[in-house]
Parts: sequence; C-alpha cells; structure tokens
Amino acid sequence: MSVRQVIKGQILSALKAAKFPIDTPEQLLNAFPQGADTKCKADDLELTAGQAGNLLTANDFPFKSAEDVAETIVSRAGL
Repeated sequence: MSVRQVIKGQILSALKAAKFPIDTPEQLLNAFPQGADTKCKADDLELTAGQAGNLLTANDFPFKSAEDVAETIVSRAGL
C-alpha cells in the first residue's frame, strides 16, 4: 500500500464518527479523536491533524464527508 493510501485510510478512520457537514477549521480539528494532536503515520512520514489543517484554506469548507477531507489533505500534502 502506498503512503498516500495509508495516510488517507487513517484520516478516514479518524473521522468515522464525525458529523458532516463540517463548516470551519475548528470543527474539523474537534472531529479528530485527539484534536490537533491526532497523528497519521506511514513509513517515515508523520502528519498531525494540526499540520494537515495548515494545508487547508477557507475555500475548502464546508466538507461534506470524511472522503472529501482525506482526499484534500493527501492531495495538498503532495502524496
């Protein structure tokens, strides 16, 4: 499995209980189990939800699903 697939899968898993739509960055961070400290790891890459949030812009919101969040983050991270 690629790093992209692993990270995306971990984001999807972390957001499985989230209520969508998510309208703000604060709501998104609060949707992660450990907030901004939630970590995704694959090989030598480690990405926290806080770091991933820095890849997003106001224009990305609202998110309608965990798939939207995960795909946006892995794309912006260049994975």
